Amino acid sequence: MRITQPLMKKRQEEIQQRYGDDKVKQQEEMSKLFQEFGNPLAGCFPVLLQMPVLFALFATLRGSPFSNVNYTVDVQIFPREKMEFIQPQAFATKPQNIYFADGVHSPVAAVLPSGNRLVVGEKTPIDFQSVEGKSLSTLEKEYPDTKIVPKWEITKGEDKVRLTTDGTLEALEPGDVTLKATIPGLAAERGFLFINALGRVGAFGDDGEIHLDIVGMILFFGVSLYVNQVLTGQNAPSGSSQQNTVNKITPVLFSGMFFFFPLPAGVLMYMVIANVFQTLQSFILMREPLPDNIQKMVDEQEKAEQKTQSKDKSGEGRESLPFEPKRSKKKASS
Repeated sequence: MRITQPLMKKRQEEIQQRYGDDKVKQQEEMSKLFQEFGNPLAGCFPVLLQMPVLFALFATLRGSPFSNVNYTVDVQIFPREKMEFIQPQAFATKPQNIYFADGVHSPVAAVLPSGNRLVVGEKTPIDFQSVEGKSLSTLEKEYPDTKIVPKWEITKGEDKVRLTTDGTLEALEPGDVTLKATIPGLAAERGFLFINALGRVGAFGDDGEIHLDIVGMILFFGVSLYVNQVLTGQNAPSGSSQQNTVNKITPVLFSGMFFFFPLPAGVLMYMVIANVFQTLQSFILMREPLPDNIQKMVDEQEKAEQKTQSKDKSGEGRESLPFEPKRSKKKASS
């Protein structure tokens, strides 16, 4: 594409200048040009084709069973004087898919039987239930090999409630409280090949731990992207220094992006493997000869450039400046 792009751009400019007033003829000539060189947008088709796969893989690895599932519960606590104005009504969060075994999953929601509007001194259990009404403990008994223990955390209003280990919430003071429950994913720590955990997100853990498998994939992605650009530009005409700088900076920017906008390890592995295949494809295509018509155009362009450069060096092809001595035709022809 980089080889034919300058030629195609030059032909497009010639067509626009020649048929600037005749849009129909211009469109006709552009169609012939695309038939000769190929549609430049065709190179984007393989990328667009794999985008649904990439998004589906991202959504899968970001949720259960490859990632932990988080629930958020907002609770309002009122003074005891307002007890008569509060009507107990069960509260449930939005159900989320929880895997109990390979291929076995069920939508599970966090449930407060007394509701999320409590008065000071009131206690209420917090349970997890499936949409069929089965509690999490009942589901665990059906799959004894699976250990799913919810982890609770008070993210707002720690001084206003007390949360016991058995999941009982006690209201202490009036105010707003936010609870966060985390259910570990069944395959959250399951690895593949050199990857420790497919659902792990980010090169650094919460405790500052460095995930070497993810760091290695990010660096390898940058190297493969740079090699791909080098291979693609080998047979291309020499570009500007600005374009060369962009080609060098692009791998660094893409690699750094994965540090600040982390992806699950499984998604990153897919992108690395896809980039490696693209690099191999570029290497194979660069070794293939160009079509005869394209090769002929490239040769003609190179000859024209060499002829122009030789004229510039010899001083031919330009008029003499006023202070330069006039060259005789005999000398010029010799």
